[in-house]
Amino acid sequence: MGRKNEIIKVEGIPITVVKHGDDDYVSLTDMAGYRNSTAARIRIGNWMRAYITIEYLGLWKILCNDNFSRLEFEIFKNNSGANSFYLMPSQWIEKTNAIGIISKAAP
Repeated sequence: MGRKNEIIKVEGIPITVVKHGDDDYVSLTDMAGYRNSTAARIRIGNWMRAYITIEYLGLWKILCNDNFSRLEFEIFKNNSGANSFYLMPSQWIEKTNAIGIISKAAP
């Protein structure tokens, strides 16, 4: 039987640690919602649209994922930072074949 999600506290804020296969994932939604949980999705979207975020995620994936789509990464990187650019984790995963990030709809 698999291990259940764990909760850790970071400066008093409960953060979910999700077990997926042999790997542990820290909830970005919990971290982004530390002040206002209803705004977490917006904060994640704003973080994902930043050039520096796309550049960091892309470099990480190039180093760690042989199936990473560099073409889609370049498209995202070139559009990032623009007022009209918007990116959610699910789009990043689908378009770039990203691993190491999981996106699940909130219950």
